[in-house]
Amino acid sequence: MPIIKILPHAEYCPQGKTVTAPAGTSICEALLDNHIEIEHACDQVCACTTCHVIVREGGRTLSEMEEGEEDMLDRAWGLEPDSRLSCQAILGQTDVTIEIPKYSINHAKENH
Repeated sequence: MPIIKILPHAEYCPQGKTVTAPAGTSICEALLDNHIEIEHACDQVCACTTCHVIVREGGRTLSEMEEGEEDMLDRAWGLEPDSRLSCQAILGQTDVTIEIPKYSINHAKENH
């Protein structure tokens, strides 16, 4: 099973964390399954950018980005070349390292 290394984030995992998830799982699902409550206001249907992450290592092993994700990412706060929507980034067989941006464009937090 691939490992996801989450870099420290003041709100979601202050110490950082390492979790495992089966290949074929989205990064968002893997985080939520491991009690890292990343925002996902659209319920993981690629209709917002609240689950935006930056893939620091292993990005090439994730599923290919589709046009809808590219279009949504244009609206994300802190967009970088290695940004992905975690609900659309599907794990392959290789480990990844991600960073959750400090902010999102969401003005109000969702309580999922």
